Amino acid sequence: MKNVWRKIVLCLLVATIFLIHLSIATSEIKNIDITNRYSITSNLNGGWLEERNDVKILHLNGSYYDMGYQHGFLLKDEIRESMRTQLVFFDDHGFPYEKILEIGNIMNDHLPPEYKEEMQGMAEGADMSLEDVMVINTMPALLNIVFAEACCEIAFWGDATIDGKLLHVRSWDWNLYLLDPETGTPLQENMILIVRTPEVGYASLSAPENPGAVTSWNGVNEKGIVIGENTCLTGDITYQGISPAFRMRMVLDRCATGEDALAILTSNRTCGTNFILSDANVPVGYALDQTANISYVGTWNDPVEGTDPFWQIGDVTRRTPGYIDPECAAVELGRIRYDPSGIRAVWDALTGKSYMIFPWIHYRALSNQIEKYYGTLDVNSIMTTLREEYTGETDFWMLLATTIGGSYQCLCQWVICPETGGMVISFASSDTRACYEPVNYFNFFELMEVEPP
Repeated sequence: MKNVWRKIVLCLLVATIFLIHLSIATSEIKNIDITNRYSITSNLNGGWLEERNDVKILHLNGSYYDMGYQHGFLLKDEIRESMRTQLVFFDDHGFPYEKILEIGNIMNDHLPPEYKEEMQGMAEGADMSLEDVMVINTMPALLNIVFAEACCEIAFWGDATIDGKLLHVRSWDWNLYLLDPETGTPLQENMILIVRTPEVGYASLSAPENPGAVTSWNGVNEKGIVIGENTCLTGDITYQGISPAFRMRMVLDRCATGEDALAILTSNRTCGTNFILSDANVPVGYALDQTANISYVGTWNDPVEGTDPFWQIGDVTRRTPGYIDPECAAVELGRIRYDPSGIRAVWDALTGKSYMIFPWIHYRALSNQIEKYYGTLDVNSIMTTLREEYTGETDFWMLLATTIGGSYQCLCQWVICPETGGMVISFASSDTRACYEPVNYFNFFELMEVEPP
């Protein structure tokens, strides 16, 4: 049996060595772009669209209807492109427009009224049907049902960072080659930062979002609350609730404390996801694993975080797209045993039985990087550390996954310090992952036009 494994490993090594050398030869990270090109392209009753360093930033202000109208009016063409692009993906995965709309009508009954008003405003501003806008904002609920591959989310604070301040990290990984069937525009070329200042609620930055999103995939608000998620596939789902993307929007709009945010995130659950929630005021980072009927919440020293083969790191919570909570893991699709590591997991992947080895490789490589730089981490060094991991510079198996597996097609990566407002972010280009692209620096308090707490 040992000889069989030796042959398998040898074949994998020989088959990949050329691609590995090719990747290493082309993996230099581009120089950091710190210029500050600035322009305002449109303005509409308190809402405007600006561009800095080729990054589009949409500012929305006022009532929820007003914010929706501003969004729709200022980005009407981009909203249509983004919708068409995503519809191709979901149709290929068994969710055509009509089915998405049907699900949206079910979930709409559970949605807070302000977001219905915002969608109505967007429909009128963009001269689109309300049904189209509902479909756009229902698709995030379905992504948690059809796709889980790469993303990561990490919170650092206390002894883990150079000055004790909390830092939050996000890599949003999806398909780099999703194109609008009419214009050929890649999905990532329309990605935007959205700054919201509602009449009722807290100012926030969502980074990044697709045009037309009333939902939020990730972001930070003026009270130092940061939220992001990874998708986890499970059969334990329901449409009778509020999608993770809308619950994250609720957190950014409503929450000044981690406790308030946890109450929202653990209620009205619909599908498989894990969150990392940061509260800079404590500071602390929480990890949440959940399905429609199971919910786990813990921080770095919770015993669940040290369930073998996973391990605890002081003042660090982290997740890739796989559950650590054993109860959630038991209902995770494609997970035929709890332990996703080792030669058995490699064999499961080679034979098509389970691909949980990939989130495990990601988790292990990230964790090793964190431990390597522990105690010295700041906004810049964390971004460097993340990029080293994603390009496979420090982990052979990550390099293998990116060159042959085609995984970790990061569309956007960012690091935020919610106490100071410091933020570094990179976006993918039409054919190059974000981890190879120049980074941009912003201060989100300046973008929100509010004073730090």
